[in-house]
Amino acid sequence: MIIMAVNPHLKSINMLSIPRDTRTEIVGHGTVDKINHAYAFWGVDMSIKTVEKFLNIPIDYYVKINMEGFEDIVDVLDGVTAYNNLAFSAGSEYFKEGELSLDGQQALAFSRMRPDDPEGDFGRQKRQREIIESILKKGSSITSLWNYSPILKAISKNIKTNFSLDEMIGIQSKYKDFRKNIQEYRINGKGRMIANQQGNKIWYYIVSDDERQKLSNILREHLKLRQETVTAQY
Repeated sequence: MIIMAVNPHLKSINMLSIPRDTRTEIVGHGTVDKINHAYAFWGVDMSIKTVEKFLNIPIDYYVKINMEGFEDIVDVLDGVTAYNNLAFSAGSEYFKEGELSLDGQQALAFSRMRPDDPEGDFGRQKRQREIIESILKKGSSITSLWNYSPILKAISKNIKTNFSLDEMIGIQSKYKDFRKNIQEYRINGKGRMIANQQGNKIWYYIVSDDERQKLSNILREHLKLRQETVTAQY
């Protein structure tokens, strides 16, 4: 899960990745579980409500993309560039340090690797954001509606969103320069084994209420919303 908070006046974006094992209340399900289980239980709607309560922010729009779509979109853009700060291999691909030019398959492998990264899931999240920023940069160069045709075809097969077509085109034309001012944030927490109702030990990522409050304040300030206290968890 990646949150993008856009401020049209500052022409800037705050980007925050939420670790999939983050332990929180699953809104509408009456359980405390890993945040990615919200989607498994009830899809996009429950995911949005869970994230909204976790950080006390409104979620206006969503984009859901599968891995095949990720690969297709990169290919239809004729590849993307990314900066790699860790040399590693993933399957048959080797990624050297420095700037890389990636096709869809390579971008997918680059963004999915986790086991060999000293930062674990955080390293993977960083690479995912790197690819997203590169897609935004490449997409911002599109100037003709005619050039949208192959992109829309790739999107229609692999992406679901509540953006209308007019809204997507409007965002591309009015907000494309925002990619030059993206601030990335990381959720700090600690891993812990906790027993579930069946007595089985499960690994969770525990985020304190103080950390949630700090990030909520950052995002709400960026969105020009008044500061509020997040609801205590558990």
